[in-house]
Amino acid sequence: MGEWARTVEVAELYPPPGQWTEEECFMLPDRNRIVELSEGKLVVPPHPTYSHQTALQNIFLALHDFVQERWLGVVRFAPLPVRLWAGKIREPDVFFIAREHMDRIGEQACGVPDLVVEVTSPATRRMDWVEKFMEYAQAEVREYWIVDPEAQTAEVYGPESGAYELVGKWGLGQRARSRLLEGFEIEVDHIFA
Repeated sequence: MGEWARTVEVAELYPPPGQWTEEECFMLPDRNRIVELSEGKLVVPPHPTYSHQTALQNIFLALHDFVQERWLGVVRFAPLPVRLWAGKIREPDVFFIAREHMDRIGEQACGVPDLVVEVTSPATRRMDWVEKFMEYAQAEVREYWIVDPEAQTAEVYGPESGAYELVGKWGLGQRARSRLLEGFEIEVDHIFA
């Protein structure tokens, strides 16, 4: 039996695109990849770049320290599934769940975070700026950060009349600020250092 035939046999064990369920998604074998579920389809973004991981690490550490010092909740990073609603599973780069929403923390997937950070890349730009932008607003994520290593900017959005409105956009030499977490700010230079 050729390699192609074995590949087809394995593929036939899984649902066709558009018919995946949460249960089937969570039954996939352990892997070192982010796998999201959207409209019954698996979404597997490309591996992150060095600059992506640098920004993710720096934001995570700053946000984690701020939240821990004040006992405000928990901060986590991908890969860890978040259920925005039934059948919509995303894996934000970084997310915060407030102490009063600790019931949203699950072992296999967490519920809607209070704050989400996505570090964008050329391959994920449309997803982060369009699809996830609308999904996070619809799920009522209270603050959405889009960090762009290419432009070296951080943008923060918050809900306003059922949609996201720009809270602030910062570049090098400036400090990005959270409206949700009063007092949390980070130098944009530090994000990309």
